[in-house]
Parts: sequence; C-alpha cells; structure tokens
Amino acid sequence: MELKIKTYGDPVLRERARPVDEITPEICDLAEEMLRVMHQQNGVGLAAEQVGRREAVVVIDIPPGADCDKEKNPLNPDAVMPLVLINPEITESSKKKESCEEGCLSFPGLWAEVSRPAEVTVHYTGIDGRPQDMRCRGLLARAVQHELDHLNGTLFIDRISYARKIALKGRLKKLQEETLESHLL
Repeated sequence: MELKIKTYGDPVLRERARPVDEITPEICDLAEEMLRVMHQQNGVGLAAEQVGRREAVVVIDIPPGADCDKEKNPLNPDAVMPLVLINPEITESSKKKESCEEGCLSFPGLWAEVSRPAEVTVHYTGIDGRPQDMRCRGLLARAVQHELDHLNGTLFIDRISYARKIALKGRLKKLQEETLESHLL
C-alpha cells in the first residue's frame, strides 16, 4: 500500500475516524506503512486521516533524548517507541497547561504556538490487541493530543490564537489552493 500525506484543504482531514473493530493484518500493515511515511517526512506522530484513511489509528515515534526534563531524565520512561494506538481516547487531562510551537505534516512549513494540557492519560488498544492506559508528559503528551485531534477532525490551527490565525491566513489559503489544485490533476 502506498500512502501519501494529505495536506490542508483535503476534506478527509475534517472527518472523524471510525473505530477499529478488529486488529487484522490490514490494520497491522496500515500502522507499519504509516510509520514508514511518518519517518520519511521526519515526523513524530501521524493519524490515519493524514494519509487518507478513516480508521482510528495513530502512530508515534519520539526520538530518544527528545522528551527529557532539564536533568536529561526521560519524561516517559515506560513508553516504548514506536507506539501504535488503536481507538485511542484521552481519559484524563491535567489542569496545568503548557504552550509550545507545533507543526504538522499536513501543514508543511507551518508552525504555531498551541496551549495543551501538560499531562494526559490515554486509553488505547495496542497492536497486540491488549487494552492499555498510559500517562504521558512532555512531547509525548503533546503528540498524543495532536494526533487524537486529527481522529476527531480537529486541526492544530483550530487551537491557535485568533491573531496568529489571521497572520497565517495567506499561507493557509495558498496551501488549501495547492491541495485542491493537486486533486484536479
């Protein structure tokens, strides 16, 4: 299967994912191909909608050392990368929020400050079929929230300030036009 990143303007990015009823060889292949595409684009997370699929599947792979505290201790030592989250759902969010610049493979070259809860607990089914719960902090918490937004048809630009959205209006319109143009070819 040859998957390609869908960019802003593609209607699939606004659609809600469908729950995965059974982990089939096709779902395993989808996750594997999503990881390949994500790595090829130097991303840390990818949701199925971003490659034109509707299954509730997310992949995350945070490089070693990229998610540490000030003393270089891993923030999520129990998280084994890469992660495949099937039917993920955030069950708990901290009240404390953190702002950080985010990018998105569906918005090439675009970055914006987004405020999100500093910690979340995510319930999901692993690729092995076992239900799991994981408490996430730092970059992993941000990636989980960003990718789960995709599964709900929410984009990171929906979470940026109004002023920043106005400042990006021209670039967003251009990207949207390029996406629509590529569909016509």
